[in-house]
Amino acid sequence: MFRLAAALGAAGLGVTAATITSTLASVHRASAGAGQIVLAGMRFTYPAVNGAEVLLFVLGMFAAAVIATAVRAVWRQISAHRRFTAVLEPVEFLDRDPRVGVIRDPRPQAFCAGYLRPAVYVSRRTVELLGDAELDAVLAHEHHHRRARDPLRIACGRVLSEALFFLPVLKPLCDRYADVAELSADRAAVRASAGREAPLASALLAFDETAPPGTSGISPERVDSLLGQPTRWRLPAWLLAGSVTALGALTVVIWLISESARAHATFNLPIVSSRPCLVIMSILPAAGYVRVLTRRVRSLNADR
Repeated sequence: MFRLAAALGAAGLGVTAATITSTLASVHRASAGAGQIVLAGMRFTYPAVNGAEVLLFVLGMFAAAVIATAVRAVWRQISAHRRFTAVLEPVEFLDRDPRVGVIRDPRPQAFCAGYLRPAVYVSRRTVELLGDAELDAVLAHEHHHRRARDPLRIACGRVLSEALFFLPVLKPLCDRYADVAELSADRAAVRASAGREAPLASALLAFDETAPPGTSGISPERVDSLLGQPTRWRLPAWLLAGSVTALGALTVVIWLISESARAHATFNLPIVSSRPCLVIMSILPAAGYVRVLTRRVRSLNADR
């Protein structure tokens, strides 16, 4: 699941980078080819473009919005991770497993945190509440997340699904990976318990009983998995087909129009029509418009 999402995300970012590269490469500095206009005795210049260049610039604006959204999503993930890990100061390390930090928290908690060097943490209340077999099952569950680097993978999935909003299959794929990661960690805990589901199930029930009202850490799918029932989930074939089609169509369009797209600009003042200025002036307003439109769509979805 993660590999499929990562492959689609890499392809989407590659097409985005190719779009921006083609847009920049199509602009040529040539004062003779640039447009000129005289107003109040002053000579102004403006870029001369053909129809293919206009379309390429529109796609370049869209690609710039994607990159801006990706950078913002990465920054949000890193900031949230830093805020969370900044307060994780273990008061001690678990005697039975020195790799596990014990934090001072009255609630029973056990989790894996960290991107490059993930670590396992449990609250002191967890140690007091669970028996040895239950605690071992919980630790095996979290160590599986640590070995698989699930926090980093889930964060990457969130960034890709937010940035590449024109690939609608990414969000359900990344959400499904988060669910599958829990099921895989549950199976690792059962294996560590010599094939017994009872220790992990008992620990989950203990966490659930002390959870705030209206919340639960036990999903029906996890319960079915612990009972030996096969999980049911269908790959969103239509979303996948639509995403692949969008990538293919965008690639073909870029390849076709980049051959004929041309823009000629000059450095003459008072209007500087150099390549960086031209691109920035064209991209930034569109990037802001796409961002506002994206927020509007999300707010409408949230209201539903």
